[in-house]
Amino acid sequence: MSGTTLPRPTGLNPVADLPKPPGLHWNVRAEQPVAYSVSMVRGLLDLDNPTLARACGGGHGRPVRCLLAIDSVVDTLYRDRFTQYFDQWRIDATWLVVQGDEDAKSLEQAVHVTEAMSRMGILRRAEKVVAVGGGVVLDIVGFAASMYRRGVPYVRVPTTLVGQIDAGIGVKTGVNHGHHKNRLGAYFAPETALIDPHFLRTIDPRHVANGIAEIIKMALVKDAVLFDLLEATVGAITPDTLGGCGSAVSEVLSRAISGMLDELEPNLWEQVLERSVDYGHTFSPSLELRADPPLLHGEAVAVDMAICLALAHLRGHLAEPDTDRALRLLQGFQLPIAHPIFTQELLEEALSDAVKHRDGLQRVPLTRGIGSVVFADDLTPDELGRALEFIGAWTAGARAELVGATA
Repeated sequence: MSGTTLPRPTGLNPVADLPKPPGLHWNVRAEQPVAYSVSMVRGLLDLDNPTLARACGGGHGRPVRCLLAIDSVVDTLYRDRFTQYFDQWRIDATWLVVQGDEDAKSLEQAVHVTEAMSRMGILRRAEKVVAVGGGVVLDIVGFAASMYRRGVPYVRVPTTLVGQIDAGIGVKTGVNHGHHKNRLGAYFAPETALIDPHFLRTIDPRHVANGIAEIIKMALVKDAVLFDLLEATVGAITPDTLGGCGSAVSEVLSRAISGMLDELEPNLWEQVLERSVDYGHTFSPSLELRADPPLLHGEAVAVDMAICLALAHLRGHLAEPDTDRALRLLQGFQLPIAHPIFTQELLEEALSDAVKHRDGLQRVPLTRGIGSVVFADDLTPDELGRALEFIGAWTAGARAELVGATA
């Protein structure tokens, strides 16, 4: 800390002791390094696997405690496995079941998690919160961990595809508020994220596509090889193949995770607001919370990406064959590329909100060829309308082609 040196008091004359303008001034500077690990671990709940136990602070022969905040569906499927594992490693887990749907992603839920910490009497540094579930649960529990006593250590165990390649590996936490997605939140890194593809065997096929959307995003903005891999595996990525994690699936997952971490690491606190990983996240937040029936996060991102592909094509950044490939890839994974409530008015409203989030500029990432990105700050309402028309025409053409192929 640096600042003005106060004169030694010589009396009780307050007028004489007051500094002259501009007054007293202190500068405080501090740095806090952030380090956490992301590990892909097969057989996380195998009784002889010490990885999770050590993440909980155990594995050394002495009993330890933790708060296990677990998604309700995962709890139903894996409670016995977790119980056996914790018994094996002498971990006394306080169990808290958390709803994992988007409607539950509220401040009240986060406070509910902090109340469980309080009831348990969790030690501030030595004992861990273990968050198990998809992106919603990880966001809620991470936010609760950031708030409780201004921060307690936590471990992430993502169990969905979108959690394993996106939500579970960064430092963002948060909850929805009002009509806004993730409006309240914090940057709060876990101590570790443990990814076991085995959990993916039990996810619904719709959640496969939900996660694939985020993988397609990374392919479009950063990794043309990953894009080729996805094209080669359309139809072959299922809950079973993800859970088995063979060589092709393993490469898809590892390239997606590595690409995401490469982008996040130098900009964890988002000081730089031109972020390629925001691709597909300009218009989707407005769509995701308003669609009825609700869209999954990846589905809303897919619709957003389709609009951005059209914008890139109309601006000359993306050739027609590559635009066609990208739209077909989205459809190949059963992802939507349009939605009835995605009107020009909603696009304009969503873009306006994104401008506030991005500090006054649009900063909309668009593909410049497959595997690269360029940022736009001058999108016009007319362009948004033409992008919608492009997607409508492309969809009609693809549908007609499909009908012709089956006639």
